[in-house]
Amino acid sequence: MTSTDLRTLRPEEWDDWYEKLELAFGESEPPEARALWRELTEFERAVAVRDGEEIVGTAGTLSFRMSVPGGAIVPTGGLSMVSVAATHRRRGILTAMMRRQLDDVRAAGEPLAVLTASEPAIYGRFGYGVAARHARALIDTARVRLEMPPGADGVRLRNADPVAALEECEALYARRVPSRPGMLERRPGWERQGVLDPEAWREGASALRCVLAEADGGLRGYARYSVKPRWDAAGPNGTVVVHDLEALDPAAYAALWRFLFGIDLTSAVEARSRPVDDPLFHLVSDVRRCGLGLRDLLHLRPVEVGAALAARRYAAPVDVVLEVEDAFCPWNTGRWRLTGDASGASCERTRDAAELSLGARELGEIYLGGTSLVALAGAGRVRELRTGALAGAATAFSWPVAPWLPHGF
Repeated sequence: MTSTDLRTLRPEEWDDWYEKLELAFGESEPPEARALWRELTEFERAVAVRDGEEIVGTAGTLSFRMSVPGGAIVPTGGLSMVSVAATHRRRGILTAMMRRQLDDVRAAGEPLAVLTASEPAIYGRFGYGVAARHARALIDTARVRLEMPPGADGVRLRNADPVAALEECEALYARRVPSRPGMLERRPGWERQGVLDPEAWREGASALRCVLAEADGGLRGYARYSVKPRWDAAGPNGTVVVHDLEALDPAAYAALWRFLFGIDLTSAVEARSRPVDDPLFHLVSDVRRCGLGLRDLLHLRPVEVGAALAARRYAAPVDVVLEVEDAFCPWNTGRWRLTGDASGASCERTRDAAELSLGARELGEIYLGGTSLVALAGAGRVRELRTGALAGAATAFSWPVAPWLPHGF
């Protein structure tokens, strides 16, 4: 990369930097989205690669805190806004930016790095693995019924302005974060992402709407949604597009979905990102008519293997020696003894004989409990070196709640 220069982004460069990002993605953000992203950019953690006076590479790290199995909230570096100019491919620019990002995350004391990928094939060579997936659904509400749990009829629903209700919705979201691996605490400014609603993003749908679920004098859940009207020869045939839905108990949760299923002049509900174990799929009368699909969502890699594995909890007692290979972050390479259970864990270097062999990418995939070690072994990506080690570790790394990331970054 002899002709290019990688350096920390300066505030006065941001507009040019972001325009180059938009050019690489083939899109132009609405002004309100650009303004929010400028506020969220951490300039000291963003880089620009220049060829002379031209910016040809962009990347930024975001300071997050993420829930991991057991409910701990762990400092995490989020990689975002990554692009390389089409004129400058295969010159090592992406590799240099990834090297800078992971060194930065390590220096910041963040044991984990995460990203959401425009193209999932890109990041495996840098040690990132798919740690969480999400479900997409297009539900035929004219033919699918909901089975309501006790207490749902006692939940009070009321419409609210999404912005005016943001503070109380965010307080409820914060209560939900420790309950599901992969959820991010909202740092100041990020709460506005959930109510950002440029007309250019609506695809013919209404402005963003919000409904609150209340019981016992307090907020128990909320949903943000829009309605995409459509008429055909038979009459109204609109779609409810669900943006966010969180609830503290089954009654409020089901009451919110029943409301969305019953909105006038619609016959479908589209949910673009839900957990793969969403209770919704156990309320519906006919899952075949829910148009379910899965997609990769959160990509994760351990930056400090010992600290990362010690930060989470384990579904069963585990005592195993892992032989880790990590060519891109070589400080992780070697043998690690992981000891832990549901109450705590430690992970230290050891000279003991290895029992399982895997790479950083595989550790990233199993870290949040959403991918089975046994499945990876079946694909030849994990090797069992001691008989029985695989099954025991697979049980320990599993988690009863599937990981999920409610919003992009």
